[in-house]
Parts: sequence; structure tokens; C-alpha cells
Amino acid sequence: MASSLALAQPTQASAPEVPSVQQLGAFAQFSGFTLSPDGQHIAALRADGEERVIAVWRTDALNEAPTLIGSNRMKITGVSFIKNDRLAVSFWQPFDLRTDRVTRTFLNKLMITDLQGRDWKEPLTLPRATSRAEELMQARVSPTVLDSLPNDSHHILVVNNVGSNAGDVYRVDLRNYSSVRVQISGENVAGYVADLDGELRARLKTNVDSVGAYIAAEFRNPQSNAWEEHFRSYVKNRDQTQIIGFSSDPNIAFIESNEGRDKSVIYEYDIASKQRKEVLFEHKFFNANRVLVNPYRSAGSGFGAILGLGYEGPRGDDVEWTSPQMRSLDAGLRQALGITNAALELVDPATSDRATIEYPAQKDYRITGFTPDFSTVLLMVSGASAPPEYYLFRNGQLSLLAKAYPELDTRALGQTELVYYAARDGLQIPAFLTRPDPELCGTGPLPAVVHPHGGPWSRDSIDFDGSMWVPLMASRCKVVLRPQFRGSDGWGRKLWMAGDTEWGQKMQDDKDDGAKWLVDQGIAQAKRIAMFGYSYGGYSAFAAAVRPNGHYKCAIAGAGVSDIERIWARFYTNPFFRQAQAPTVKGLSPLTQAANIQIPIMVYHGVRDQTVPIEQSEWFVARAKQSGQDVEYHEIADYAHGPAWTRAIMTEQLKIIDDYLGGGCGGQGL
Repeated sequence: MASSLALAQPTQASAPEVPSVQQLGAFAQFSGFTLSPDGQHIAALRADGEERVIAVWRTDALNEAPTLIGSNRMKITGVSFIKNDRLAVSFWQPFDLRTDRVTRTFLNKLMITDLQGRDWKEPLTLPRATSRAEELMQARVSPTVLDSLPNDSHHILVVNNVGSNAGDVYRVDLRNYSSVRVQISGENVAGYVADLDGELRARLKTNVDSVGAYIAAEFRNPQSNAWEEHFRSYVKNRDQTQIIGFSSDPNIAFIESNEGRDKSVIYEYDIASKQRKEVLFEHKFFNANRVLVNPYRSAGSGFGAILGLGYEGPRGDDVEWTSPQMRSLDAGLRQALGITNAALELVDPATSDRATIEYPAQKDYRITGFTPDFSTVLLMVSGASAPPEYYLFRNGQLSLLAKAYPELDTRALGQTELVYYAARDGLQIPAFLTRPDPELCGTGPLPAVVHPHGGPWSRDSIDFDGSMWVPLMASRCKVVLRPQFRGSDGWGRKLWMAGDTEWGQKMQDDKDDGAKWLVDQGIAQAKRIAMFGYSYGGYSAFAAAVRPNGHYKCAIAGAGVSDIERIWARFYTNPFFRQAQAPTVKGLSPLTQAANIQIPIMVYHGVRDQTVPIEQSEWFVARAKQSGQDVEYHEIADYAHGPAWTRAIMTEQLKIIDDYLGGGCGGQGL
């Protein structure tokens, strides 16, 4: 494969350069590249200080200045092509909702524009609001694009998300933004799936019966037009049977299911005969989760062809290419990009079975857009210590488009690997271990941070951490361990369900056992380990502070839950969610023991957080100050539960973490 980019790395200084919090807190110089279906244009977000603008290039004139599209009202958060000449653009801004009280939240908007940013339209014209409450809801919530209909030049499918018609699906004509309702949504419908011709063929519904809460998968009968149930999965068993797509024959659906097994598999399903067909894909160690098909009719005989199969591997969205064309392209791209494999040991938490595979652990690529004939392909390269880089493969030439963070010295970010350790009851716990650069920090043992993810029904991956928490800590010579503790999703049913009713108990033991493992392996210093987490991870930090005989010098809790009874009473207000997850949330409520915390703690929380109310931190801090331990507390204005509204806020968050680990943590830092 020919390549027009220089793959040689720039000359490095003799020692790695430690990034500043300002560098880590800045917007990526370029991000979110998207390719038009005809391959003639690309667009991306370009950083401009506190703002981001949309840049649009012609793919045959990448050396020319792009068209820039900005906004003087709301901040741009994302951009994607939905047609050759139309971009879908997402925005947000702070909003104070004033009803009987003031709720500090955010507005989110989706708009559609041309490639010059001259004509802006909402994807769906909503009827006039009939009340102040509905008016406020319309201001806060936008319709979502269900399907961009790649074989239709002018239409898209849009779901309304507000008012009496919430959930209804519309076919919108982008020439004049007229719309036709194609589906009136029913009660408890959780979402629709369109076939490759853009026809609504499947949907999911949530409900509760005498057995418990379940998710039903329904298909539309083409003769009667009625929706018919084909599968029912009960959530208490953590059963998951989902419709993830269709073949070129709309009577053949692709089903992901873990029923009767620990890991999900993908199989074909004949809708008319209600017959399960052959298993398309299964992975011994990870859930299978995707079928990648060519959706373009202009691909000729390639329409609907299976290109590859996806699974929740170390990166969370790994792919095995199956078509000869994609395998050839994949081999050429890997050679040109210098992507190499190394031996990686895998362990199955369900069985403790082991295997060694060849895997690109340091960096890999993913295709983010392609034309029907694959003559033009957009791709992103990244890794745990490799911030995203964007490339365009066009007519046999591979070109570097941009680096997200070109100023970062990646050597200072350390190296990350997937490891496993045994919990005290023998359960194998996966974890991502980031070791600082030895030239910068020495060989250790070093100070360490146990860094649990949020959720807890979530997981981490071996890819670049866009929150910048791991790069921050690793560049400050801290070992970082991200345990995939019991209760984590994405590693199989056994590990997932093992966390039920074990909040602050066995789930917390897994994190403590990870800290002990770091010491036993000679990686971390026994008296210099901290715990830092956000959301559920913040709960874990609260729990670490109150549990006796812990391994930690200090803890950092971001937006943590301190009172599990009150948080779930707030969330579980409908029968489905009460049965689906509420029974699993049992165990230690840190607030009850906050007055007797065992270690110093730093707590921070966003004022605009509507997921975990700021009171959860306020309650804990008020009681913890009675303990005699050092308690530090920060409220961050205009910060919600997710991305920072401004780069100043992002930098503020990183700085308080950096300062606490560097000079706080009970004195003199970690």
C-alpha cells in the first residue's frame, strides 16, 4: 500500500516532557472527523480556545483552507455527515430551569446545516407547546436521528423525544424539512431498529410480568403490519437478547444473545419461521456485539455483505474482519501505520481458563467512515498512551489529517496493559495497569492510584482516556490500576452478577485486593496508595475512606454517591427499573459512617450535576469533618456529571486532583 504520510516520529528531547494541566485540559486540536457518504468531503471539530468550530474540507483539496462554521450562541459538541451535503450538529449550553425551584442544568440541541453553515434547521418541527412545562421540555430536549438512510438522497428517520408524541418516528425530507409520521410509538417502547432499506422492522419494549422485569424483542409482521413478540429476556438473570441489525434480506435479523451462557454470541434469525440459524460469531473471552455490513446499495453485489464482526475486547469495540476485501485492506493499513501485535494473556473470569493471543495492545485503528467501494476510508489511530490521530485513505494513498494533541509528549503517558489478579475469594479480576515511563520516574516501586470506573454497570478499556485522569496521574509518576471489579459490565455474566448487593463489600474487596496485588508485585509502595473515582467511582472512594484497615493513604471522590438509599429512591420511580436494578444496589452506605473516616479525603462535585445531586457530597463532607481527618471540598460551577462546559472548568478539575496528589493527601502528597 502506498503512503503519502511521513511515519517517522519527530525528534524527541532526551527526557520526556511532563504535560501541564492546561495542555491536558485543552480541547483536542482536531476531533470527531466525519466522512461524507460520497467521499468528497470530510468535516471535523477544530479547537479555537474555549470554543470549537466545524472545519469542512474537500477530500481532493486537503491542502486548501477549510470552510469554517461557528456558533455565537451555543457551544458545538459534535458533527457528523447525514447526507453528502448535510451535517448534523449538536450543541449545548447552561440553563437554569425555574419552576417551583431552580434546577441548574443544560440545554442540548441538534441542528442540521449545509456545508457552508448558511442554512440551519431543526430536524423536526414540533407542534406548539400547550403548557409552560412542555415549552421548557422542548427547549431542553431535541429529536434524535434514528437512521440516516444511506440509500435515500433526501430523507432521514427522526424520533421525537418530547410531548404527547414522544417516541413517534418521522421520515423527514431534508429538501424542505417536511415530515411524515411513520410510526406511532406504543407504551414502554425502548427503541426501534430499521432494516437496510430504512423500514422499521424491529423494536424493544420494557415491561414487568409475574416473573419479573423483562425486555421484549418484537418484529413487525409485513402482512398484518402488527408488532409480534419473538423473545423475552428477564433482567434479573442478566439475560440479554437484542436485535442488532439485518442482512440484505430483511427477513433475516442479526441477534446478540447471552441466554444460557456467560458471553454473548451473534446468530442469524429467520423472522418468518421464527427459527434461529447458525451462530455467526462467538468469542471465548468476550461478548460478541456487532455485525458490520456494507449498507450501500450502490455497492452492487456487496450490498448487505458482512464485512466483519465485533466484540467487547480490551478496547471495547474490537473487530475481526471477515470479508477478503477488508482483510486485505486491514493488512495494508496496519503495515503503513506501523501497528504491531504482542503476546497478550487472557483469563476468563467465569472459568479461569487462559489463552495467549497476538494483540495490538499499544495502539490500533478503527474505521469511522467509508465509501461504498472502499476507495475512500476515514480512520482513527489511538492507544492508551497514543492520543487519537486521524487519517484518510484515498485512491491507494494514506494521508495524515491531524493529531488530536500534537503537543503532548506521549512518552510521559507511560504504558498500559491488561492484567488479571485473583480476588480474596479466587475470582479473577481483569484490570488495566498503567506504569509511568521509567526514564521519567524510575523503575519503582512507585506511588499508585486505584481508579475504579463509574456505573457500576460499565467498564474501562485499553484505549486513550479522554477524561485525562489517567494521563494526568501517569505523567506525575503515579501507577494507575483500573480494576474491572465484580459488577462491571462487558466481561461476562458471572463477573457482572457477582456485584449484586455487594456495594462497598465484595465489590470494594476487589479494589482493595488490587491495591495489595500492586504491592505484592513490587509495582507500588505500600504506604503510598490512593483511591480516586468519579460517580460510582466516587462512591468507592467514600467507601475506601470509611472502611477500617484499608490500603490507602487518602481518597479522592468526584461526584460520588454517599447515601445509596436516597439516590436510588430518586431514580427508581417506575416498576421496570425498580425490578431491573434497584434490588442489586445493596450494601454499605458511606454516609452512615462518614463521621469516622479513616483517612484524609478530597471531595469535588459539579453544581449542575443532575445525575448525582451535589447534596450527596455535601452530606458526606459535613459529617466527615467531625472525624478529625483532613477533609477538602470543592464545588465546581457550571460543571455537570459529564464533559466540562469550558476548558477553564476542565483545567480546574484536573488541577485540584493534581494539587491534592502532589501536595495534599494528608500532607506532602501521595
